[in-house]
Amino acid sequence: MPRILVTNDDGVDADGLRVLADALAAVGEVTVVAPAEESSAVSHALTVRRPLCLTRVSEGWYSVDGTPTDCVNVGITDVLGEVPDLVISGINDDLRLRRHPGGMGVGHPAADRLDEPRGA
Repeated sequence: MPRILVTNDDGVDADGLRVLADALAAVGEVTVVAPAEESSAVSHALTVRRPLCLTRVSEGWYSVDGTPTDCVNVGITDVLGEVPDLVISGINDDLRLRRHPGGMGVGHPAADRLDEPRGA
């Protein structure tokens, strides 16, 4: 079963995140690592001036007091311990029609790590 890392920019308590994770559970082993609070418009940003806090919310669900990119990095290094088969961001809780929604940025740090070894 593929390992799937799910995040967003609306925060760990967002309704869309729960809907997405529940739907993906039918096709893979889902782990959610999302910002502790809403973090739109900062998806490519990294937190560098303070330590990040990773909190276990429930089985397979974690929050990070950082950006969506921080969540992907922490999810890979500290939660999964390896690059997942798939990284998915969404579902937005509101209708945003801008050209580059914040959650779109999480694909870049995940793609940058594709050359790292994966688990068997």
